[in-house]
Amino acid sequence: MATALPDGCYMKKKIVNWIKKQVRLSGAKGIILGLSGGIDSAVILALAKEAVGKNKVLALILPCHSQKQDMIDAKLTAKRFGIKTKTIDLSKAYDTLMGLFPKGNRLSQANLKPRLRMMTLYYFANNLNYLVCGTGNKSEIMVGYSTKYGDAGVDILPIGSLLKSQVRQLAWALNVPEPIMSKAPTAGLWPDQTDEGEMGITYPELDDILMALEKKVRQILPLYKVKKVKAMVKRSEHKRRLPQICYI
Repeated sequence: MATALPDGCYMKKKIVNWIKKQVRLSGAKGIILGLSGGIDSAVILALAKEAVGKNKVLALILPCHSQKQDMIDAKLTAKRFGIKTKTIDLSKAYDTLMGLFPKGNRLSQANLKPRLRMMTLYYFANNLNYLVCGTGNKSEIMVGYSTKYGDAGVDILPIGSLLKSQVRQLAWALNVPEPIMSKAPTAGLWPDQTDEGEMGITYPELDDILMALEKKVRQILPLYKVKKVKAMVKRSEHKRRLPQICYI
């Protein structure tokens, strides 16, 4: 790696205090998040519990033609941390919309799923006066690996400054279940889909390149991979800023 990573316990303490501050400043009563069965949402669940207490955290499990194992893993995570969950199957809502819309390509169809989840999270958040807590990490945010107004549509991003490798380190400090840490990261957009397969680069490679770019140090990975990441960062700039306004 280009530089040493912060200690997991240090990251945990700093993020927990930050979440507490965000909840207090917003006047919210708690935290709500979508629990996918992956490592990022498991880490967020544990951090939210530490910050506001288990009785002020609600985890929604929102399958939408999802893999059964993801639901099993989500429930395993919730059980580990003693957090209440509510499962809402969005498959029928998705099918209804697909029946109303003209046929789209795989990406437009897949992106409808996280946007349905965002809508559901905010429905509950409005009712409960909770903050919607996003699960995006820095690796994904920098290359635009998210759905605009879907999983990127949240109130706070507690691990948004952490690379995937740092999230894994934090997961160990938080005692996230081992099966969650060892599974291949996936957005669950279609069967057998994985983050690394879709991006065309592994997370360790992505993290190394992003860190080297940020620190302006010599890249050790092949130039074509560095160019690929630079292009992804440039292409996804619109996802990291508010909608542009034409001022008159």
